[in-house]
Amino acid sequence: MKCFYHPDQAYHAPPTFLLRGQPAPSPEGPVRAELLTQGLASVGHTLSEPKEADSPTLRKRLEQIHTPRYLHFLETIYKRWQELPNAAEFVAPNIHPCGGGHHYPRHPIGQAGWHLHDMACPLSATSFRGALASAATAEAAAEEVLNGAPSAYALCRPPGHHAGPERAGGFCLLNNAGLAATVLRERYAKVAIIDVDLHHGNGTQDIFYSRSDVWTGSLHADPSDFYPFFWGGADEEGCGEGLDTNVNLPLPVGSNGEVYLDALAVLIDHLQRYEPEAVVVALGLDAHKDDPLAGLNVEAQAFIDVGKCLVALALPTVIIQEGGYPTEHLSANLAAFMQGFAS
Repeated sequence: MKCFYHPDQAYHAPPTFLLRGQPAPSPEGPVRAELLTQGLASVGHTLSEPKEADSPTLRKRLEQIHTPRYLHFLETIYKRWQELPNAAEFVAPNIHPCGGGHHYPRHPIGQAGWHLHDMACPLSATSFRGALASAATAEAAAEEVLNGAPSAYALCRPPGHHAGPERAGGFCLLNNAGLAATVLRERYAKVAIIDVDLHHGNGTQDIFYSRSDVWTGSLHADPSDFYPFFWGGADEEGCGEGLDTNVNLPLPVGSNGEVYLDALAVLIDHLQRYEPEAVVVALGLDAHKDDPLAGLNVEAQAFIDVGKCLVALALPTVIIQEGGYPTEHLSANLAAFMQGFAS
């Protein structure tokens, strides 16, 4: 399997995020890429660099999943923010349109609140460059599969599955899984995105919620008690043309590997009934019991089984790295998944 990573992803490296009202060291930084690279190397995988970190083709594809004003915001907000008096070094909102806003603001402070839905996505002068490199990595893996490879892996950070059509959240700026599905749709009529991250992929769900050509499914810690809180219920099934093409399986916080794998089997059954022609795996490794954002209690062995279950689909597959944060186990967790997927 060919694995991709663009080093410009390191240009997005926020030092802190807001946790329970306190600034805390951000677990989503370049060290994640180093640990994940070590995990790949331990099972014989090397990384290939995409040809470009930005291109007109990438921009056009991103416009299919994100609104033009959101992409413009990400690209221009830092300069406009720094022109404000007494502005902080990082772009961070101090107001949000809770309950739904009726007016799109012109002012940078208002736009920051509109597009950054939580306090986990502070933006620096180079954050957009890093996010584009992450997206380009996902694009390269999807193109590899589009060109005939049975599978490919994209080491993406910042991750993407919390990024919706025009909002960032949960460390995510651009939706890499959604981008990969968009690339696959250039050949395949029906594509499925299966999300095995600890957290619900609310951004991915929002992008495809009213579409029937991309099925979305997620297993995750129950949002009644866990981030992202406001999305991810079992009653969210899609709407319009997308009705019955969105499946959520919320799990009780603290669930073990057996519960996690049982839910995966149910999710795969739903996926197979959709009869997709290709699959995107939103691969989160943060379900591990020792992950710093711990919400589930999964052992490393479970990731071997996840890999086995997904390769058994025998479909063209793009694997997009989502969560999984720095611990002594992160490298081994990715290696375990790769071992299972190769079996």
